[in-house]
Amino acid sequence: MAIENPSRDEIKGILKKAKRIAVVGLSNNPDRTSYQVSAAMQNAGYEIIPVNPTIDEALGVKAVASLKDVEGPVDIVNVFRRSEQLFDVAKEFDGIGAPVFWAQQGLVNEEAYEFLKSKGYTVIMDRCIKVEHALTKY
Repeated sequence: MAIENPSRDEIKGILKKAKRIAVVGLSNNPDRTSYQVSAAMQNAGYEIIPVNPTIDEALGVKAVASLKDVEGPVDIVNVFRRSEQLFDVAKEFDGIGAPVFWAQQGLVNEEAYEFLKSKGYTVIMDRCIKVEHALTKY
């Protein structure tokens, strides 16, 4: 099965509805793409939850070690991990009740995609959430 992302209109709806984004692999280094993208989303009004066992905090928010450690509901899980790690992240994602799995630009894993789609989740891969937010301003 080929990966098929939602339409731009659907992505616009997802971003308009979302309030909390858990970011897997968020770095506390301002030079890293994960930091820059997440800072832009935080500045746009989204609550960012850093998910990274190797840091204490990022963007002024205490980091959690895994998705299971996030308290409260999550609207989008945005992933900054290598493509070969996406299936493991997808399995953990499946246990937290978030509706949208988003793998950043350059990240694709068909096994993770098929696993999540078969369970009814919205899956976005190989798209930058910051770019999509800019393209779908409401």
